[in-house]
Amino acid sequence: MSTKMTRRAFIGGSAALLALSLAACGGDGSGAPADDAAADQAAETTTITVFAAASMEESLTKAGELFTEANPQYELSFNFDSSGTLKTQIEEGADCDVFISAGQLQMNQLDAADTTGDNVDGLDLIDSESRFDILENKVALAVPEGNPKGIESFDQLAELLAAGDVFMAMGNADVPVGQYTQAILEHYGLDEEALAAAGTITYGSNVKEVTSQVAEATVDCGVIYQTDAYSDGLEVVEVATPEMCGQVVYPAAATKNAPNPEGAAALLEFLRGSEASACFEEVGFTPLAEA
Repeated sequence: MSTKMTRRAFIGGSAALLALSLAACGGDGSGAPADDAAADQAAETTTITVFAAASMEESLTKAGELFTEANPQYELSFNFDSSGTLKTQIEEGADCDVFISAGQLQMNQLDAADTTGDNVDGLDLIDSESRFDILENKVALAVPEGNPKGIESFDQLAELLAAGDVFMAMGNADVPVGQYTQAILEHYGLDEEALAAAGTITYGSNVKEVTSQVAEATVDCGVIYQTDAYSDGLEVVEVATPEMCGQVVYPAAATKNAPNPEGAAALLEFLRGSEASACFEEVGFTPLAEA
């Protein structure tokens, strides 16, 4: 039996001692009641686990701080990585309350309500009714400080890649930003495998790795999101059009097996609001679901 439970049992055995105890709680200056209150509050705090695309790290962390300030009964635990990695972790049974992907594909692959044909394994891991498109981003061609190679556009990049005169970083094939880059290469009729074999392309396991390669000038350029370029202070020479790679939309949803479904619903509702939207807009996202 705990010390607290023992004290309560003892007090419960004597009315006189109960009265004395209540009087002491009124202000003996010991700090014990405050400690009990703090312990009770901590015990009542529940964790919301959020799996989110790496490109959201700065803005979602800031929005999360605003959420927990307004909702002290919750604390947030973030897992930021490539959407493909996060999708696999959810599929393998990782605890996750909210999933925000940088592309529809990874969300579709987990959603039994998917009508695109992406859910080839028939998975039912997303609460389809909670799903909505939260943000739009842009795919950007970014260069290191000073732009040593003098790259000015995707058109020019395509010519340099074909000639083997540039070293470009892009995301892996299972990373949304890599998939958008593949679409851009296809738009220009470029063979990714041939370019990689020729040594003109290097890869990153998520958009942050690609961004770091550009920031450190280990490559001549990289295809990343405009939000990551903004966060790292990189120069963007051009933004890809929807004709090049499609629209870059981030879906959000609670998971079917969310350990904290009430918390997931509360967070998703907050992320639709103006406070969270302001955090996303600061780094270049376009909010799509402001309440």
